[in-house]
Amino acid sequence: MMPKPALALLSLLSIASAEPLATCPGYRATNVRSGPSYLIADLTLAGTNCNLYGEDITNLRLTVEYQTDTRLHVLITDREQNVYQIQDSILPRPLSQNASSQTANLRFTYEANPFSFKVTRASTGDVLFDTSSSPLIFETQYLRLRTRLPPNPNLYGLGEHSDSFRLQTNGYKRTLWNSEAPYIPQNQNLYGSHPVYFEHRGGGNGTGGTHGVFLRSAAGMDVVIGKSDAGEQYLEYNTIGGVFDFYFLAGPSPGEVSKQYADVVGLPAMMPYWSLGFHQCKYGWPDLGHVKQVVKNYSDAGIPLEALWGDIDYMDNKLDFSTDPVRYPKDQLKAFVDDLHGKNMRYVQILDPGIRYKSDYGPFSRGAEKDVFLKAADGSWYRGLQWPGEVVWPDWIAPQTKEWWTTEILTFYDANNGIDADGLWVDMNEASNMCADTTCLSSAQKTRSLPTGISQRAPGDGQHLGLPNRDLFTPKYQIANHYPTLSSRTLFTNITNSDGSTQYDTHNLYALTMSSASRSALISRSPTKRPFLLTRSTFSGSSRFAAHWFGDNFSSWADYRASIRQLLSFSAIHNYPMVGSDVCGFNGQAQEHMCARWAVLGAWQPFYRNHADISAPDQEFYRWPSVAAAARKAIGIRYRLLDYIYTGLHYASKTGEAALVKPLWFLFPSDAATYGIDTQFFLGDALLVSPVVEDDASSVTFYLPQGKWYDFFRHRRIDQASAGGRNVTVSGVGWDQIPVFIRGGSILALRLSDASFISGRAMTTAEVRTRNFEIIIAPDQNGKAKGRLYLDDGESLDSSGKESEIEFSWNGTMFEATGTFGYDTKGVVVQRIVLLDDGVSGNGQREVSERWPLTGGFTTNLYI
Repeated sequence: MMPKPALALLSLLSIASAEPLATCPGYRATNVRSGPSYLIADLTLAGTNCNLYGEDITNLRLTVEYQTDTRLHVLITDREQNVYQIQDSILPRPLSQNASSQTANLRFTYEANPFSFKVTRASTGDVLFDTSSSPLIFETQYLRLRTRLPPNPNLYGLGEHSDSFRLQTNGYKRTLWNSEAPYIPQNQNLYGSHPVYFEHRGGGNGTGGTHGVFLRSAAGMDVVIGKSDAGEQYLEYNTIGGVFDFYFLAGPSPGEVSKQYADVVGLPAMMPYWSLGFHQCKYGWPDLGHVKQVVKNYSDAGIPLEALWGDIDYMDNKLDFSTDPVRYPKDQLKAFVDDLHGKNMRYVQILDPGIRYKSDYGPFSRGAEKDVFLKAADGSWYRGLQWPGEVVWPDWIAPQTKEWWTTEILTFYDANNGIDADGLWVDMNEASNMCADTTCLSSAQKTRSLPTGISQRAPGDGQHLGLPNRDLFTPKYQIANHYPTLSSRTLFTNITNSDGSTQYDTHNLYALTMSSASRSALISRSPTKRPFLLTRSTFSGSSRFAAHWFGDNFSSWADYRASIRQLLSFSAIHNYPMVGSDVCGFNGQAQEHMCARWAVLGAWQPFYRNHADISAPDQEFYRWPSVAAAARKAIGIRYRLLDYIYTGLHYASKTGEAALVKPLWFLFPSDAATYGIDTQFFLGDALLVSPVVEDDASSVTFYLPQGKWYDFFRHRRIDQASAGGRNVTVSGVGWDQIPVFIRGGSILALRLSDASFISGRAMTTAEVRTRNFEIIIAPDQNGKAKGRLYLDDGESLDSSGKESEIEFSWNGTMFEATGTFGYDTKGVVVQRIVLLDDGVSGNGQREVSERWPLTGGFTTNLYI
């Protein structure tokens, strides 16, 4: 990792040229043509070239599209269409519906000379984006655009990062360049890039609202949030390539912005039901016997375990598509997986993109025959270092690579003759290269000695695959990458992809393309089943293919807290509902009380896995009595809520709404006290989770907004009538406890608790699915409540006609279930309805038990 003083120096060098940049001439707009839903103009350099970090591109093209009433597209490209733009095959563009500029919710206006533009909210006149304070700069290897912001704005997004959820507003820089990032350091670039931000300006009385800005660019970039010398707030893009391809999202509610962003980058993939269970992994398990003992220990401890994961330990010398013949013999591993399946448990394995450069290694030789690997500038296979040693990397843009990868997965994971894994985990796909710099290995040295601008294309081909004759290793503008150069610890940036684009332009897309190919292969393996895929590195739109975990964190209270911030950013802002952290931390030694707290917190996050490094001591939940007790209780509660979580995933994948995890201000947009909260979160719309967050503490102070609330565990009512809510302190919180409150106006459908069954604890999600439901009604101040429940078989890729979308309502006397009822519940019914705060019963709640089938709508009067 780069020393911090050097990193700070690079940052200062990048900022030092601010004054010369301000003297650049900008552009002037001419030949303006417009219609009901579009505007097109030529932009021409308005004066003497700056050429500060590259050569100014003289002629640009402006295209403005009113795509929908809530989405405005603003695209600034070179007129010849040579500058790189993300391939539509990698990130498809949304189709324009040709909305009218007169009725759209956003308005585009511009000044011709020097060119600048504004985006305003039509209903209020609020200026959402304003570039008039500084000139547009569009050079061969440097683009800059600055927008004014209101003072101290509420900004969120621009991930992946471990910083505060609400971004700092002065002297803050977000660098987007996918990178290996052990210990998830703050104020540095991490594994993924998501160039989107939401700005929230409050709500109520027809003013404020939330809007989103997405820059569809894979370029390495610094996004700077700060104040000018005059005290003016701004956000500034500084990229080393690409174009300005903006999508402005009108909202005006935060939930609507989430949907609008999903419309642009694609809906998240729906996950299989079993993936919501508890998962266990560890890098460094010595052999299959040890793994079997882990499974047995969980069972003996009475801690439900859904899925066992295999890290690279299972491989023969860390080779993909292999098993260690001594420690993990293939026949024994296959029998073990079959035994897990007999217990309704699951097995997931890791794959890395680096393929061993070895002529007698089948995946390499078959890939070489199909020409699927990236090549160095001299035409040889580009080689680097990953776990197995010297490796080559697949070119996921090449069409034949997908066929090769699918064949390897179908062969190794053949259900009859191979390892019948239930899901895959793709790691090291930033891509991570253990070569520290460009002097590593002989082919790399050859690459370094050749001209950096080598391209398979002639200049002026108009395919927007990248300009020739650029310095692809060391551009003059240096983004604040936490490694010394762009090529440090990753694929060299002068490598050319099969379509003529270069890694300089497509680096941030490597994991996205690998995830796409891997999901496609899993569907080929089981065409009717929903695949499960987990990826470390991501880009906007990656949720279409894979779940994500937050990488190699540390076993510390600080990273325990960071997991909440990351959860909020990914789920609410980045269109990524199926996410979570390595519970109890990946690196370092887990401390007992911290691990107990994390075991409980993790149970309220969508993806729930305990995982640790080879250098870390074993940290399975059963290792400490207090952690085991916390895990048993937390997983038992989680499993009651599985259908509530699953329902949120369904609507996120169907509509793009942030239906699963969201910050408090999503539901209380007018309450300024919620805007900076990143230690609490909503799970769905009904449950407010407020964990203990201080080191070794047994109390927590959290914010409870205005409204009617109920303790989730005790069903006790809490009235929060004061305007704006108040802080609440809860003391004596045990290591197995977490404060959770039901929001008044909610209806929850929970599986019956373990205490209701002679068999006791449900140990797998398959067993959970056989249990009847209990309905919890938590009325609001007006005595009303509503909720919803989604049901299907939990695994079909296409559930059309065989799913149930049920709406629940309570009007003060009558409970009603309506909707569609296509799923056969196989006898599972609603067995009990509990009304909280009924105002009549001595214990404050009314319970009615019956058997209401979920095969059709029904009503019941709870007071008869």
